[in-house]
Amino acid sequence: MHATDHLQEAERLMTVCNSCRYCEGVCAVFPAMELRRSFADGDLNYLANLCHNCGACYADCQFSPPHEFNVNVPKILSRVRTDSYRQYAWPKAFQPMFDRNGLAIAIVTALAIAGFILGFAVWHDPSALTSTTGNFYKLMPHTVMAGLFGAVALYAALALIMGFANFWKDVGASSVAAGSGLSLWQAVKDAAALRYLDGGGVGCYNEDERPTDNRRLYHHLTFYGFLLCFAATCIGTVYHYGFGWEAPYGLFSLPKLFGIPGGIGLVIGTIGLMKAKLTRDPDMVDRSKFGMETAFLAMLFATGLTGLLLMALRDTPALGITLSVHLGVVFALFLTMPYGKFVHGFYRFGALALYAAETKADRPATVRKAA
Repeated sequence: MHATDHLQEAERLMTVCNSCRYCEGVCAVFPAMELRRSFADGDLNYLANLCHNCGACYADCQFSPPHEFNVNVPKILSRVRTDSYRQYAWPKAFQPMFDRNGLAIAIVTALAIAGFILGFAVWHDPSALTSTTGNFYKLMPHTVMAGLFGAVALYAALALIMGFANFWKDVGASSVAAGSGLSLWQAVKDAAALRYLDGGGVGCYNEDERPTDNRRLYHHLTFYGFLLCFAATCIGTVYHYGFGWEAPYGLFSLPKLFGIPGGIGLVIGTIGLMKAKLTRDPDMVDRSKFGMETAFLAMLFATGLTGLLLMALRDTPALGITLSVHLGVVFALFLTMPYGKFVHGFYRFGALALYAAETKADRPATVRKAA
């Protein structure tokens, strides 16, 4: 018996698919499945996080609905995958945050933090709200800002690391040396290229049976947009502490050369992903987690948009309000990272590393040591 009904149904589907094997060339899920003759909860969570939800197996399967076998791998693995986010979350007391109202929680958090920052500014220096000097630290001293955001970033990093450790242990990644340099490097390449979001080479299926590469393009814009924004923040930190150069920086400085394309990528990518999500065939997705996934995209979109607005309005009286909203959104994003869709990137990377190790291992996964 499995821990949830979704895992029970996933085992049924994997048993059917293991007998058929028609889709073994579609993505990594089916070759990984073929290494197993039985499926523990950890195996199913591994396969679910290895799935990129391209929909090719649903379009190709002769047993997909309305067939009586009702084989719908994308939807069931999506349910198992989102259940796994909750299962591995740390600390366990915060696991219910995955259940519902993800968008509402993110919005309320962002507004609360923005309100706090505005209140702090009014108490500290009311003139900062209408200042046209472009000085970010009139609103909040740098030491306060760094301490506040440093603390939440460290907490988010700890929670993500602990959650990933729970996943790594449960799927038995250590038993096949998934942490080796070669396996991790292969996972980096596969993740960077979104190798398995191509439907076996033809593209991703979304609203109909005409595959395209649109979802992969929007994923790339979002992913690399986030990385560029993160790089801009890191460079700004080096500028401040290493050289004593305070923000805001010039248009052609490195933080701007990274941050502007990053913000544009976040805005365009998240809009594209949201459109794809709203138009996707409902038979291939788990609508019960729509709020959590929407919150993730909304927070990334708001981060990119408010960052671009902050650059455009930094020498206007709107600086104080714009900076407050931007900082509130970023704080909310950090705070909710370990308890939303953001974790899927870490678990998927772990699944890719395990797959790389399994396909190179001398022994099949069925005889590996129990996790």
